[in-house]
Amino acid sequence: MRRTSGLNFNRKKKKINTGLVQEVIVWIGEILLTIALAMLFVLSVGFRVSVVGPSMSPTLENGEKILVNRVGCKLFGPGRNDLIVFLPNGNEKSHYYIKRVIGLPGDRIQIKDGIVYINGEPFEEKVEVSAIENPLLAEEEIVVEEDEYFVLGDNRNNSEDSRYASIGNVKKEYIVGKAWCIVYPWNRFGLLK
Repeated sequence: MRRTSGLNFNRKKKKINTGLVQEVIVWIGEILLTIALAMLFVLSVGFRVSVVGPSMSPTLENGEKILVNRVGCKLFGPGRNDLIVFLPNGNEKSHYYIKRVIGLPGDRIQIKDGIVYINGEPFEEKVEVSAIENPLLAEEEIVVEEDEYFVLGDNRNNSEDSRYASIGNVKKEYIVGKAWCIVYPWNRFGLLK
């Protein structure tokens, strides 16, 4: 009489479907890669900011939404004429400011007769701007220190920028990134210059 329970050495082992296992591993790898790429995108350019006020008009208008490139700014630093996004004096309770970089570390900035001078030479504007009516702090020569930037709004006579004591030169550590693309409203969608 045969036993119906216990060990049975004649039982066949179940075979593992290696094709299925490989397919599952590839699928998991693709999911992890997609998540990693999405995180990289969000950390570098996925940061969205709303424009507050008319200080960057006509380049940016009040209420528009822009994307900010954080990684590029941290790796290469802002250049002259770049649009940067920063917190004034590092105040995390403030809204983000968006301004154009005019003066780089080591530059001497002065505004005379409505014109911006960098190191004694008239600044060649990248965008069309009106003459500055009130130079404020920049009436006297300002030296941009190491790790600082002198910024102005494109709407020069309606912008709180580096000419004001409340803003002054922007420290590199307070810069969040470079503004690079308008994403809203759709009719203004496009890269910034």
